[in-house]
Amino acid sequence: MAPAVRRHDPHRRSRIVDACLDVIAAHGVAGTSHRRVAAAADVPLGSMTYHFDGLDDLLLVAFARFAEQQSARFDAHLTAGTPVQDAVVALIRDNLTDQRDLILTQELYTLAAREPSFRVLTNAWMARSRATLERHLDPSTARMLDAVIEGVTLHRALDTEEPDPGVVEEAVRRILVADPVPPAPAAGPAPRA
Repeated sequence: MAPAVRRHDPHRRSRIVDACLDVIAAHGVAGTSHRRVAAAADVPLGSMTYHFDGLDDLLLVAFARFAEQQSARFDAHLTAGTPVQDAVVALIRDNLTDQRDLILTQELYTLAAREPSFRVLTNAWMARSRATLERHLDPSTARMLDAVIEGVTLHRALDTEEPDPGVVEEAVRRILVADPVPPAPAAGPAPRA
């Protein structure tokens, strides 16, 4: 039975973007095609070229939506009034366990490693995460903590064992309570005795 034709469909473009993310999660970027996305979105194949300038355009829009959703979740966790250490540990423990999100994150990172237009997107996402952390921490600490969050995400996506929550909590605690590193001495001639 053929799908019903939607004559007035103001949400078609948005549905295509959501379907694209589902297809990427199921088949990877390499397995994503206009035909697969159109079928998943229940739209005619011609809608793909009507709404997007090609597959790269669709992927860029879809990954931008995904990054925005993840950034909003990150922001919400760190603005909930919970102490930063507890909020970050909870973010790592609770919000980074969705297998679909882990796959989408890794697919985006792999694509960004190869394609500069997607790197702009990942850089903006990382900058937003650091800016959120910098509302509570100095820029250097925010960068280190962001690296731990990204690293745990990567490990969770690839490791065959669940990460030890105690290790995650200890890593976050060490970064947040560590004494500041003194600046390195300026290079130049050795002082005279």
